[in-house]
Amino acid sequence: MSSETIDVRYVAQLARIELTDDEVERFGAQLGNLLDHVGRLAELDTASVPATAQVIESRNVLRDDVVRPSLDRETVLAQAPKRQGAFFRVPRIIAEAE
Repeated sequence: MSSETIDVRYVAQLARIELTDDEVERFGAQLGNLLDHVGRLAELDTASVPATAQVIESRNVLRDDVVRPSLDRETVLAQAPKRQGAFFRVPRIIAEAE
């Protein structure tokens, strides 16, 4: 996929980003370079590479769950700007649909 097939202004609109003409030109060129690089990576033979190959071995670090003392609920809730019973009260957040 080349950068000519991607409408930079449309992508910016989807991301709710306002771009100047210079930024559209610059980001279009950068996107083209990125897509060229990804295209070159796609040409590599990865058939013999395991799907979970890592440069650095990853491992889970596990620890036992141990009950430890924590802050008292009433002490914490007493410092909250608003509370509702035994809970913090926060403003309702509803995304606006366009």
